[in-house]
Amino acid sequence: MRSADVQQLGMFSYVSVEQRVPNDHPIRKLRVLVDTILVEMDGVFAARYAQGGRPSIPPERLPRASLLQVVYSVRSERLLMEQLDYNLLFRWFVGLNIDDVVWDHSTFSFNRERLFDDEVAQRFFENTVLQAQLRGLTSDEHFSVDGTLLEAWASHKSFRQAADNLAGARRADTITFLLSDLLFAATKRSSSAAIRS
Repeated sequence: MRSADVQQLGMFSYVSVEQRVPNDHPIRKLRVLVDTILVEMDGVFAARYAQGGRPSIPPERLPRASLLQVVYSVRSERLLMEQLDYNLLFRWFVGLNIDDVVWDHSTFSFNRERLFDDEVAQRFFENTVLQAQLRGLTSDEHFSVDGTLLEAWASHKSFRQAADNLAGARRADTITFLLSDLLFAATKRSSSAAIRS
């Protein structure tokens, strides 16, 4: 017998966001690591907030969301907030329940800029990398970059001096570029590139 395609949504769910994230998902290890770092940074966060006033976004959620933006290559904070609204994995990682309202992107940006200055960001990301290395979650065998996020940067060889300088200075720059290219080519080889005969 064929089941009917019923479009009525349930009013209540008895499954938590925690149960929706698979136990073997790699993001679980990262969440434990990040939570450890955020506990260590509690004093830094406490010093930046007043005792009274209107409640803000919990400071621990800002670095978690920013880390998700980096890990999952989310292009903008507006798209990050959109993902947080419907992506259960993102909600779980940041610490939002299924019914929690997601912040407006401008509110998130304002709070992130206020809290996540150079000192906090540097400390958070350095600790994240250090903890990942200590737990064996990183490798120096391979490094990859998502090229879709990089803007078209001009090659260092395409730059030309703005003012006419001495010919000797230009020759020195050209020799430096050539030597650096030769040294790089002579000492480095991609392990994934085909070997030429």
